[in-house]
Amino acid sequence: MAERETPYSAFNFLVNLLYAPHRNQPFDAMKSLLFGPGPETTLPSLGILVLRIAVGAMMFFLHGWAKLTGFNEMKEGFPDPIGAGSEVALGLAVFAEVGCSALLVLGLFTRLAALPLAVTMGVAVFLIHGADPIPDKELPILYLAVYLTLLISGPGRYSADALIHR
Repeated sequence: MAERETPYSAFNFLVNLLYAPHRNQPFDAMKSLLFGPGPETTLPSLGILVLRIAVGAMMFFLHGWAKLTGFNEMKEGFPDPIGAGSEVALGLAVFAEVGCSALLVLGLFTRLAALPLAVTMGVAVFLIHGADPIPDKELPILYLAVYLTLLISGPGRYSADALIHR
């Protein structure tokens, strides 16, 4: 009888590493964690596809593109919450909002791409707008929630990651 393959979560990955080292499958566990599509059924995967494309495109075109094309004008006055300099902070934001958003739309390296985006939104919510009232930071909170959801759920089966995982 063939064993049913289950998608890996972070918990499955840790259990595999801690309790089954004799199976010699850490690479397979890591591959499933990073590229595993997450939900295997059609409707959840379609929902994740819509979420990835909509949020990725909005971040890319409404936020990232403006930072990329206006980099020279923005680099002096961009907030520097991490102490690396305004130009570096802006470069990191552009990397996340342009590069990682494009990967998100494609569903390529989805969990890895969602991480810098979640960090960027976390910095916006808690450091840049930390003292602002909730309505003023509603949008970065929503983006953060979406990126955390994609970190947990994965890209769905309609993604480049799902093709790599096969």
